[in-house]
Amino acid sequence: MIVSNQEGGTSPTEPDDHPLSVNPSSRWQAYFRDNEVLLQIDKDVRRLCPDMCFFQRPTEHPCVRIAANPRVQGLRERVQRSMLRAANVTRSRQGITNISACVRSRPAHEPLEQLGEGQEAHWEVVERILFLYAKLNPGLGYVQGMNEIIGPIYYTLVSDPNPEWRKYAEADCFFCFTSLMSEIRDFFIKTLDESSSGIGAMMERLMQLLRRRDDRLYGHLKQLQVEPQYYSFRWIMLLLSQDFPLPDVLRIWDSLFADPRRFTFLIYICYAMLSKLRDKLMMGDFPSNIKLLQNFPDMDVSELISQALSAQQEDLMLSLS
Repeated sequence: MIVSNQEGGTSPTEPDDHPLSVNPSSRWQAYFRDNEVLLQIDKDVRRLCPDMCFFQRPTEHPCVRIAANPRVQGLRERVQRSMLRAANVTRSRQGITNISACVRSRPAHEPLEQLGEGQEAHWEVVERILFLYAKLNPGLGYVQGMNEIIGPIYYTLVSDPNPEWRKYAEADCFFCFTSLMSEIRDFFIKTLDESSSGIGAMMERLMQLLRRRDDRLYGHLKQLQVEPQYYSFRWIMLLLSQDFPLPDVLRIWDSLFADPRRFTFLIYICYAMLSKLRDKLMMGDFPSNIKLLQNFPDMDVSELISQALSAQQEDLMLSLS
């Protein structure tokens, strides 16, 4: 499943398979393609939920076959080996060249203490799940934003009060994430943006709902050219996971996934968000409104959900009358 290069060179049964091979079926080509995906996943999962240190902590149940086996290369080591090391090259007045390795400062997302032998951080588990998902779904692969979708799922399962269930958090997370992606995968496929199931159609549904329920606000945003792509693209694609603190995201998702018409309800939640900011949006200009919508202020999400539910029920009653 995870293609690895060979330390000893090319296989004797595949003399034409080498690191410079341009053959699409080359194992080396597959290795390099996987590395590109892995590097992007690694960068994204390391900064999951930066306002909390949960994902930097060691997991209670690491994958023993990987973490505790020195003969197996984990994804963390693979990423480190795939990155080129920078060096400072200086020349003295006497013509002597000095090469010194750059000292890289520790990024804010790295843990203060290094993990012990046999340990894995939570972000490493998430990285493994996303990498395997990309390998199993080559038509879609990995798209930035999937890390924001899987984060709340993994956090919920790992935080289960039942220690017996926590043992299987990684497998359960993979199953739940795959199931959810089967419903929203069209959001992540650019060629389907304008299809009936794409992100473009969802944003259009939001604008139609806003126009029907608040034509003045709709007209004001149109006049200012505040297009839905500037704010609701992220709202819908990531199921609001980047616009609220994690506890609020879990509360929203709880209501969202309990609704059999969950993506219709998502549109109503987005409408409620616009409605809550109505007064400020009506008084604002283009820059201030964009800033406001892209940095949604803290508020009681229960009120948002209640308003969205009321609007949905009102429209349902009108459609039945």
